[in-house]
Amino acid sequence: MVRPRRRPWIWLLVVVLLLAAGYLAYSRLPITRDLAAAPGAAALADRPIPVVAALAKISDIDIVLEGLGTVTPLKTATVRSRVEGQLMRVLFREGQTVKEGDLLAEIDPRPFQVQLAQAEGQLARDQALLANARLDLDRYRTLYEQDSIAKQQVDTQASLVRQYEGAVKVDESQISNARLQLTYSKVTAPISGRLGLRQVDPGNIVRASDPNGLVVITQLTPITVVFTLPQDQLPSVMKRLNSGDRLAVEAYDREKKTRLAEGVLLTMDNQIDPATGTIKLKAEFPNSDGALFPNQFVNVRMRLDTRHGVTTIPTSAIQRGSQGTFVYTVTPEHTVALRSIKAATIEGDNAMVEYGIEPGDLVVVDGTDRLREGTKVELIERNATRATGSDASATGSRRHMGTAAP
Repeated sequence: MVRPRRRPWIWLLVVVLLLAAGYLAYSRLPITRDLAAAPGAAALADRPIPVVAALAKISDIDIVLEGLGTVTPLKTATVRSRVEGQLMRVLFREGQTVKEGDLLAEIDPRPFQVQLAQAEGQLARDQALLANARLDLDRYRTLYEQDSIAKQQVDTQASLVRQYEGAVKVDESQISNARLQLTYSKVTAPISGRLGLRQVDPGNIVRASDPNGLVVITQLTPITVVFTLPQDQLPSVMKRLNSGDRLAVEAYDREKKTRLAEGVLLTMDNQIDPATGTIKLKAEFPNSDGALFPNQFVNVRMRLDTRHGVTTIPTSAIQRGSQGTFVYTVTPEHTVALRSIKAATIEGDNAMVEYGIEPGDLVVVDGTDRLREGTKVELIERNATRATGSDASATGSRRHMGTAAP
């Protein structure tokens, strides 16, 4: 039996493939391999991290509540005609500011003038009949005293006098109604405010049942803002309201950068919205410059109280993680230590700290992304942070290029 011959070239091929794979894996190692082999790499690894720090200090801080609100006018009225007729004249301009009682439009008064004339004529007729009936009643009473007529005739004439007196009163009420309708033909402003867009043009027939009316008047000065706050803040707000204090309220634009107006808190709603867990509050603003407009969305800031002599730090120093809220403090040895804190109130760029930080502690406000407990740091100015980072990047690039060069 002949044994098959061995093929040594197969094993040679396997060895070559393994060497090629090893070379590729080695050539794709992270660039830190070159940096580690470069001279001075250990010095670069021990270099302190540049950070910006600020001192914790004792100061006063305002307790401010924030909420989203909607500008709501105190009064809004849709001007409608109280009578039916043709709109003859429009005496206002769109967007005009008017006062209560100003003449806005006129409706054709001729039908109401005719009704007034008819009522006055009917009154004159019934007054003449009443005067004649009263004269006859006086004659009948004289004849009755002379025993010339029966008592029934006197009573019948007295009843006729009372009928004419009732007719005269009806005529007088018709005259008053006709005069009232004639007055309603002149449409006046029911409230003071700013006019909106005209809904009806002259020449059209207007009715009291028209849903859109002639125009809408909205009061802009003063004006209110209705905003919401979480129900957890309700007890503190009610305490201030019940004490009679006037809480200052500020309205800001959507980006919370521009202050639009300043006002005071008026009142709050009588129930909490169960769907959102919030309560509505209303604040009043003078709005003399017209910065607030009805149905405008604004950010509301209400100063509830002022804390005096508390420990404050910049809000940029506060970090949040799995261990809760914490800050990095700089030790005298130029290393950082992690401290858990409780920030009770944040106002603008400052935050009040209840515990974890003492006045005079140095907290890191910029450059915290690479910090760990015990990391060495170097304090720099805030405006030098970017320059330092750029220099470090350029240095690393130069070292890498120098190592890779042949």
